[in-house]
Order: sequence, then structure tokens, then C-alpha cells
Amino acid sequence: MTELPRGQAAGDRQAVDKVPESEARDHPYDKVDRAMRASLARATAGVSPHSIMATWMDWAVHLSRSPGRQLELVERATRNASKLWAHATDLAMGKSPEPPFHPRAQDHRFAADEWRKTPFAAWQQAFLSTQDWWQAATEEMPGIAPRDAERAQFQVRQALDLISPSNFPWSNPEIIKRTLQTGGRNLVEGGTHFLEDLARTATQQQEPAPVDREVGKDLAATPGKVAFRNALFELIQYTPTTDKVQAEPILFVPAWIMKYYVLDLSQENSMVRYLVDQGFTVFMISWINPGRDQSDLSLEDYRLQGIMAAIDAVEKIVPGQKIHANGYCLGGTLLAIAAAVMQRDGDDRLASVTLMAAQVDFTEAGELLLFIDESQVSFVEDLMWLQGCLDRPQMTRTFTTIRAEDLIYARAVRRYFLSEEDLPTDLTVWNNDTTRMPARMHSEYLRGLFLENRLSAGRFAVEGRVVALKDIRVPLFVLGTESDHIAPWRSVYKIRLFTDGDLTFVLTNGGHNGGILSEPGHKGRHYRLGHRPADALYTSPDDWLATSHVTEGSWWPAMVHWLKSHSTEEVAPPPMGGKRRGAKQLPAAPGDYVHLS
Repeated sequence: MTELPRGQAAGDRQAVDKVPESEARDHPYDKVDRAMRASLARATAGVSPHSIMATWMDWAVHLSRSPGRQLELVERATRNASKLWAHATDLAMGKSPEPPFHPRAQDHRFAADEWRKTPFAAWQQAFLSTQDWWQAATEEMPGIAPRDAERAQFQVRQALDLISPSNFPWSNPEIIKRTLQTGGRNLVEGGTHFLEDLARTATQQQEPAPVDREVGKDLAATPGKVAFRNALFELIQYTPTTDKVQAEPILFVPAWIMKYYVLDLSQENSMVRYLVDQGFTVFMISWINPGRDQSDLSLEDYRLQGIMAAIDAVEKIVPGQKIHANGYCLGGTLLAIAAAVMQRDGDDRLASVTLMAAQVDFTEAGELLLFIDESQVSFVEDLMWLQGCLDRPQMTRTFTTIRAEDLIYARAVRRYFLSEEDLPTDLTVWNNDTTRMPARMHSEYLRGLFLENRLSAGRFAVEGRVVALKDIRVPLFVLGTESDHIAPWRSVYKIRLFTDGDLTFVLTNGGHNGGILSEPGHKGRHYRLGHRPADALYTSPDDWLATSHVTEGSWWPAMVHWLKSHSTEEVAPPPMGGKRRGAKQLPAAPGDYVHLS
């Protein structure tokens, strides 16, 4: 980002990206401090102890001056104890009472029938009762920062998950049953799994991919060629499968936080293959997995050397045609920025913009916000200053912590006590294929977007001028997913507040990744679709939800119908980029960058 020219409005001056104070200091004493904090960050997996202590200090101080809340919690503890005693008495008498406490909808640790028998049912209910009390104890109260209340609830949930009776072999009936069946072989084999995972964690190695799911053969296997390459990405052009294609090509901008092939998994659930078969020319950005020598890459580099360079390359292969741009997750956020800048600067090469599970406002950005404050961001910056990047295990740990009861503890029970191998799926293979984050880019993203929310607040500048999302006038297709913990659908919906153009919003069931993988024929899928004409009045997300119609099935055909309605004609497929005269010989899809670890 560049400095604003003289005479620019004072409000716009705030939009210039500031050099983080932690980067501006260069005194040797400051470097000693940063090295100390970075070492501490490594020991705490990048979690700031100050953020944790501040959260609980805020909670404790406000609770201490709220005698009414204290009496309410005493009453709740008494009531919960009475329910537990009555339930335990009924169990002891051989009855089958309805349990007074129930796990959360996404908590499957107590699903086995054995948890309904004595004494396991009593232990389960005691745990859920404690969980219920702490949930009430950490709810918002007057004076406490709402985010601190949410953090306190999250941290309590993490602590309780650690001591859940489902985690221990003497209190988990499934483990006891398996141990009796195998004569203890499950514990021996589970111990071997534990040592393997411990060694892999210590050496920061990724889990080996299943032999039946090889990237380039079983996953990321849609035929194509790398049509362009620079130091930041490879551009894949996919081979057409129809005699005629839509004149306007599609360019995918995936998130750089993971490998691109979540959009091109197996043949059955590949969005790329589906669109190619529907008569589209499809291009995909495959980001490089940056190393420590690329620590100075910035968000602006990802815009210019990434999205804009890809648009230039597509334009050379399909000259004279506008482009349907599709951004997923963080790729969608950056695409929205790029689209606004393009229209601001008179660049009309986009035919439409599709944003899948992508946010432009971060005030309600889901549970990731629980990890973001000034202390936490500074802590991560110091860690990246030492390493040059945010490494793969550190990235993975953040996302698995959000669903610890399933992705950490339930998995550990299955693998270490039940001796069950992880059943590989397309999505888990992709999820384990993690990437690194360049230090500068990740700092700018955490500060400028998450922490300070500059984009929707009108304080995010590109080339010295503020970016205005309302400048985007091409048609928008925006997708949210119902159970998204990363980009909650109401947060994604907020783009309706900041744009005035023609906009179609789709809400589908599923989560951040699973909701995207909604190929036709996928069981249990449904979606809602609504259209806002240009310059229409705003409708709140709850009002929209109440009046929207549920359609059973995949949302992919709706996207195809929308894309074709914003295309012009069918033409002969363009030449593959790698076959152009004088073009550098590049590999076939999926290219080289996707294999970098």
C-alpha cells in the first residue's frame, strides 16, 4: 500500500496501511524482546497468555460486582444437582429416565447406546450438567466486553472437553467394550498410533496421503494444462469436454490458506469438472506454498501478482471476452477488493463476481474472532518475525481448536483407544494438505481486515486511495452456508449493506467446506435463493430467511443457470494456453505448485 498524496482528506489518511509498531521498532533491545515473545509463542502454540488472562480478569471483576448473577448461578447449580440426583436415583432403580441434559447438536461423543447405562449415564450427565452451568456463568453481563464473554465460553468449553469422561479408557464404555473384545490389543495398537503422531508433530511432517487418493490422479485430476506461471501462482486451464462453450470464461480465486483442489476433488464432487461439463472454459489459480524466503509477500502482491496477473493471462488466451470471477473464502475477500479497484480505475474486464463463503465485513466473523485482538496479533507477528511465516501445524491448530470435541478429542479416542484408523475422505486428505502464510501478508490480513475491519469501514486503501465496495457494479452471486464457523452466513450476507448492484444470494446447508461440495445427487442438500435488483432497499438477514423458499437438492445447477444468464453466446473452445505459439512449455494439471509441501 502506498502513502496518500498531499491534500488527501484526513479520513482517507487513516486508510493507509500503517507499518505495525512491532515492525517499526528496530532497536537491539526491541529485538531481544521480540525474540523472547516469539519463543514464548512457540511454547504456547501461538496463543497469547495476556489475552487469556485479560478475558478472565474482565469476567471475574464484573461477576464479583453482580450479586444477582451470583445468586442466579447458585440457584442454577442447586437445580442442576437436584436433576442429577433424581436421574441417578431412577437409574439405580432400573428405570430408563429421560436425561435432563443433552449434548450440543454437533457433539457426537455420547452417541453410543452404552452411554445410557449405569454408571456411564451418570458420568455423562454430570459432565453435561457442569457444561450447562459454565455456559450460563460465562454469558454476557452488563459491562463485560461481548467478545470477552464469548472467549470465556470458548475457553471453558476447551477445558471441559479435556476432562470429558469420553476421553478416558476407564470411563468410556466403548473403550471398555473394545478392550474386552480384543484382549487389550486395541490399546497396544493405539499406543503405536500415538507414538507415530507424536513423532510427526515433533518433526512438523504432514500425515501421509492415503494410497487410494493421490493428488493429480484421484484428487485434482480434472484434465488440463498450466497456462501461466509466476513466482506466486500457477494458472491452470482445464480441457473442454463440450463442442461449444460459453464465450465468457470462469476464473477461480481460491483461498491461499489451503490448496486449491477443494474445488477439484474426486470426479464425483469436483466443482471444476462439473462446470467444464456444463460448457464453461475454466481457469484456476494454484497458489504457491510460500517458504521463509517469501516472508515479505503482501496482500497487494497477492492482488497484483495473483488476481490481476491471472486476469491478464486469461485475457490473452480468451481475447475480447469478459471474465466470470469466482472467489472462495479469503480468495473471495481479495477478489471483492480487486473488483472494486478495477471498477474504480475503469477496468471493465469482469462479467460477474461470485463469492463463496467470503466476508467483506469482519465484525461478526465467527469463532476465528476469538483468536484476534491486539495482544494476540502482536504475539503471532513476533512468532512470524522469528520464523518468516506462519507454519503449517500452527495454521491447522487454529481450525481444529474451533471444533476440538470432534477434531481433537473424539479423533484421539478413536485412534489411540479404539485403534481405529482415520477413514480417509476427499475432504480430510485436502484438509491435511496444509500451507504456510507469509509473515507480512498474514499480518496485514489479521490487522487490516480482522482486527480493524478496514474494508467495510472505508479505511482500506489500495494505491493510495480508499476502496469502496459500492463501486462494484457487475452482477454478484454470493453464497453462504448455514453452519459455517469460519464465515457465518449472516456475516457473508452483509455484502448487501455495502454494495448497490444486482445481487443474488444463496444460502445452502452444510459448513464452510462441506456446503461448497454440493454436487447434484448429494443426499440431504437444500438451499434458499433470493435476488436483489440494483439499487433496491435493504432486507435484513432474518427477514430474508423468513420469506425465502427452501429448494431441495444441490445449488450448483442454480449457479450454472445464473452464470449462463449473464453470458452472451456459445463459441468454439479457445486454444489451450500451453499450446500458444511461443509459450513456455508448462506441465499438465494440476501443475507443480500444488505438490509443494
